[in-house]
Amino acid sequence: MTSEQRYIGVARPPQGVDPDPPRVVLNLSGTTASPDPATPLDPASSIVDLYEPETRPWVLARVAAAEIQPVRYGRFSAHRKRVRRAILHRFELVVWGCAVMVVAGLVLVALRVVNPPTYDSDSSGIPGPMATTVTADVPDATCAFGDCAAPSYTGPPTRVRIPAIGVDSSLETLGLDAHRELEPPKDFARAGWYSGGVAPGDTGPAIITGHVDSRTGPAVFFELHALRTGDLVEVDRGGQTVTFRVTRTEQYPKNAFPSDRVYAPTPGAELRLITCGGSFDRNRGSYRDNIVVYAIAN
Repeated sequence: MTSEQRYIGVARPPQGVDPDPPRVVLNLSGTTASPDPATPLDPASSIVDLYEPETRPWVLARVAAAEIQPVRYGRFSAHRKRVRRAILHRFELVVWGCAVMVVAGLVLVALRVVNPPTYDSDSSGIPGPMATTVTADVPDATCAFGDCAAPSYTGPPTRVRIPAIGVDSSLETLGLDAHRELEPPKDFARAGWYSGGVAPGDTGPAIITGHVDSRTGPAVFFELHALRTGDLVEVDRGGQTVTFRVTRTEQYPKNAFPSDRVYAPTPGAELRLITCGGSFDRNRGSYRDNIVVYAIAN
C-alpha cells in the first residue's frame, strides 16, 4: 500500500506557493484517499486564517486509509493520567493510614491485656477496727493541745473539705465487708465515713476513707499523700463544722497494716484519713500500701 503527499488544512499560502492546491477528501470505505478536482482558493473562504495569514505554513500529510488512527488529545490525555495517578496515590495513603490505625489499636489492646492500667480496686484492703472505737477519756492520757473538753455535735458527718489538696466531697456511709475490711466508697469521686466507729468531733479516732484513682483517672484522695503537718481538714456535722489539724502522714504495707496504732483509742477527737498508695500489684489488682493521715481536732 502506498500513499502520496496531499495538502490539508489549507490556509492562505505564502509567496511562491501554488494558490490553487487540491483539497483532500477521505474515502473511508476504500483503501486509499483520492482528491477531488482542483478549485480556485477563495480569499473569503472560512478556511483562511484571518489572524496569521502570512505566517501559517502549509500542512503536508501523507494520507492513506490504512494510516488513519483515532485522535489522541495529547496534553488533555496526559492531564487525565496525572489526575488518575494523584487520586490513586491519595487512595493508597488512606489505605495505609487505616492499616496503621488498626495495627496500633491491636497493640493497645494487647498491652491492656498484658499490662492492665493501675487503679484503686473495688476492695479497700484496709483492715477494719476489731471493736468499736467509741471511748470515754482514756485513763492517764494527756491531750496533745491541752484541754480535752470537746464541744457537743449531733448527727452523722455529711461533708469533708481539705483545702490544701482541693478536696470538697460529700460523705458516704461505710461499714465492713465479709472479710472485716473497710468497705470502699462506691463513688470514686466521693469519700466515705466508717459508721461503725467514732463520728468526727467525738472522742476517739474517726475514720474517713477514699479512693486514690479509678480506671478513668485520679479519684477523691489522689493527693492525700501530699498533706503536711498543720494542714486543715474540715468536716460538716449537724450544721456545724469540726476542724482538724494534720499532725503526720504515714505509709504502711497492706500486709502489715498497724490496726492497733491507727485505731487506738485517743483522749480527744481525732481523725484518720486513709487511701491506697505505693506501687501497684498487678496480680492482685490493688496497691501494695496504704496512706494514713493523722489529724487532731483544734
